[in-house]
Amino acid sequence: MTTPHPLTGPAVLTKLWQQRWPHCPPVAHELRHPYRDVWVRFHSLPNSKRYPENESEYAVVLKRYNTVLDELFAGGDVYVIIPVWAAEAEVPSSGADGGHWQTLPVNDDPDPEFRSYWHLFAARRSWRYGCLDERLRDVADDKVAGVLVTDTQMRRLHHPYDGGADVFLTSSEERDRMRDRHADWLSSHPLGF
Repeated sequence: MTTPHPLTGPAVLTKLWQQRWPHCPPVAHELRHPYRDVWVRFHSLPNSKRYPENESEYAVVLKRYNTVLDELFAGGDVYVIIPVWAAEAEVPSSGADGGHWQTLPVNDDPDPEFRSYWHLFAARRSWRYGCLDERLRDVADDKVAGVLVTDTQMRRLHHPYDGGADVFLTSSEERDRMRDRHADWLSSHPLGF
């Protein structure tokens, strides 16, 4: 992985998020519902196969992730946002790259023993094709979940998951152009899942 740049302050990141994505907290799997009009999902492997089983399939997965990421972020910096789940509100001292951005309740149960939290860590990096391959392999293997990659103005989002990637663009027209460029990577499901 490339060396991270200093993190923009958490308050600045929060303000950027609230300006661009006000209808949803930075929880990757919740974004597609309020932002369906700018969302497209790409599958990582042919025939919507979920998990790679050999190095040639990993190569396909990484190529698809990186192709879209490069179209979104080539020549710029990105924030890589990684959630770390915990049963405590206290921020863990390790577990993700970057600095602590914010903590969100996953389960806001009245009983403290049943509460859980997402601690979001963000690192700013110069984007280059392949720079996140180690992290993307972990995503493909379902070792890491909830990752978001965004430009420094948070205008576009890429959420890789085990099986594909959800991409959020600046307009439905931009979404349609990207969807059409990679039509072979789309789901056959009528709702795009």
